Amino acid sequence: LALKRMAVRKDYRGSGIATALGRTVLAFARQSGCQAVVLNTLMVQHEARALYERLGFCWHHRYVLPTIYGHLANCTITVYRYDLSH
Repeated sequence: LALKRMAVRKDYRGSGIATALGRTVLAFARQSGCQAVVLNTLMVQHEARALYERLGFCWHHRYVLPTIYGHLANCTITVYRYDLSH
């Protein structure tokens, strides 16, 4: 399962909504028979990366955004994976 976007409005951040959404995604994936959940996040999204790591996602790999801007700005994408097979 690929988690494409998850966002919480700024004035509601820190209230546990993102954690609940993340746990719901993992439960849905598990119930649906998925083997893993994967997602991408930008290097500058520190809070998002911390959330995914708290939920148990593991760093899978990184790459520079394959555009001219990505290479000029060294815009790095981190891919996270949550293995559901255990």
